[in-house]
Amino acid sequence: MPPHVWTGAISFGLVSVPIAVLGATEDHSVHFRRIHTVDNGLVRNRYWCELEDREVSYGEIGQGYEMADGRVIPLTDEELRQLPLPTARAIELVGFLPAADVDPIRIGPGYYLQPQGSVAAKPYVLLRQALQRAANVAVARYAWHGRERLGLLRVRGDVIALHTLLWPDEIRDPAPVAPGPVHLEPGEIDEAMTLVEIMSRDSVEGPKFTDHYTQALRKVVEAKQEHRRLPQAPHPAARPGQPVDLMAALRQSVNEARAARGDNSADVPDLPAAATPTSR
Repeated sequence: MPPHVWTGAISFGLVSVPIAVLGATEDHSVHFRRIHTVDNGLVRNRYWCELEDREVSYGEIGQGYEMADGRVIPLTDEELRQLPLPTARAIELVGFLPAADVDPIRIGPGYYLQPQGSVAAKPYVLLRQALQRAANVAVARYAWHGRERLGLLRVRGDVIALHTLLWPDEIRDPAPVAPGPVHLEPGEIDEAMTLVEIMSRDSVEGPKFTDHYTQALRKVVEAKQEHRRLPQAPHPAARPGQPVDLMAALRQSVNEARAARGDNSADVPDLPAAATPTSR
């Protein structure tokens, strides 16, 4: 398991559960190094003190709060840990609600909460079972990394997981992004629902949910290392008789989705075609 990223307690009414927080996810993203393009030398960051006009080591670096007049007030890690804030040392549960009531756009990275010691095991399991029986999630407050945050606690397997939860004012209003009024024919909606049904999956596991970018990048790196010709991006498959209206595109999509799943059933029955273009 990964190292602890925070230790404290879950505050559940008068019950306190000592826990450690561990990362629940792994980053498999491709990371590049910055290089000098002339000679491929690595380019590194340097830490520079403006007052002494010299490079400083990482161990000499602290943190400070800059005032409006430019003065900087230094703050130590210990001073930040001792903030006069109840959530500085505890994940404080403030309410419970159905998971469906939480807008997924507010949910951030996940962590696992691990009980610390045998004394913590019983109240930890008690909270886990209470969440399971109520079929609810818990909303909490906690303070990490220089700010107070909202969190969402839910059960995953035999563990309580914590997700960061954005504050309401951190979510942008989607109204400016919404399209204007559009006319849809009933048959087009029915056909779209057929496509949704055929493309439905039981999970997001399997070959369709593989990181193809990383695989392709490895092929390019290997080819360059061995001085071979670089693999080329595939050209989009030719589509003779490309559909010119939404209904035709939906029908063709349904047939291709069925073929991809090995469904040899006949094409979907003809539905009344849209009388007019749908993009008006």
